[in-house]
Amino acid sequence: MADTGVSTESFAAEKKQEFQGKKLRMAIIGCGGISETQIRALGAIPEVELVAGADLKPDRLEVMKSRYGLKALYRDYHRMLKEVRPDAVTVCTPNGVHAPATIAALQAGAHVITEKPMAMNPRQCQAMIDAAKKARRKLCVGFQYRYHPATQMLRRARDAGMFGRIMFVKCLALRRRGIPNWGVFGQKRLQGGGPMIDIGVHVLEMAHYVMGSPKPIAATGKVWTYLGNQPSSVVSAWPNWDWKTYTVEDLAVGHIRFDTGAVLQIESSFAAHIERDQWNFTLVGEKGGCTWDPPTIFTDQAGTMTNTTAAFLPKGDFAVLFEMKLRNFVDACLYHKPLEAPGEAGIAVQKIIDGVYRASQANREVTIN
Repeated sequence: MADTGVSTESFAAEKKQEFQGKKLRMAIIGCGGISETQIRALGAIPEVELVAGADLKPDRLEVMKSRYGLKALYRDYHRMLKEVRPDAVTVCTPNGVHAPATIAALQAGAHVITEKPMAMNPRQCQAMIDAAKKARRKLCVGFQYRYHPATQMLRRARDAGMFGRIMFVKCLALRRRGIPNWGVFGQKRLQGGGPMIDIGVHVLEMAHYVMGSPKPIAATGKVWTYLGNQPSSVVSAWPNWDWKTYTVEDLAVGHIRFDTGAVLQIESSFAAHIERDQWNFTLVGEKGGCTWDPPTIFTDQAGTMTNTTAAFLPKGDFAVLFEMKLRNFVDACLYHKPLEAPGEAGIAVQKIIDGVYRASQANREVTIN
């Protein structure tokens, strides 16, 4: 965990010892696949009682009932919020529903954690932040990769001054042929975009966090659609996506300027003619630099260029990261611990993504307010 300096194991032991019967009554809005990942993670947090779920699809509600034993199930989340009155809500819907579901839950008196990205655009993010402040409730964004041991290692190095003034960051979230063949990931009206907003957001977020969260001020960028909107006979791991409804980009690139003078480049793709998938970022500062995968710090020591790696880092698998982000949310709700990824972190990343999309449409650099 950030700011704790303790291992995952000792943190879990501490939480078990601290738990004295407090319960957070939690409900789910959006019972798709990612909600099941969350349910499994919540099972390791004794303070949580899962009390209800809402989804438009009856088959997903049946999964919640048969597989996880949920009894209070609704097709209308407004009705669920009114009748169940949960203490907290996790929003696991498509992106287009993040803002209205979050605001409704906050207004009903619940704390909220929403899956990434925070919303469809910065305007919606701000409305969510405003609703949380008015309701005096917690608002958290599900950025699990800022909890990754490699991210934490590099953030600590930055805080210790090992990089000095950061000048340049390069982010890669690239799939050679990985268009999701489930859900609504290819529909812009429901998702807001393609790989930039879906997977680029993760690498952008952890890189921005390691940089110290500087303020973005301008963006240029370009997006292209050239493979996903047509049928394909290419053998791939994720075949048979719905190309007829595909309206998002296949490839997006962006260039962001920050108020610190640093610049960041981002490349993200669902489908591109590249050698291999890549998921990484690199950082260059005046005193040192780093790469996320493998987590390595590059500096000069005693007249020698050195590469420093960790002798030990905890595992950073998907299940652990989800448990850590949900653990932080529960701690904030029950024990008033600081949120690691509050709404303000979500809107900063959303402004970067929105800047790239707006710059591509305008075919010029745009300012980020």
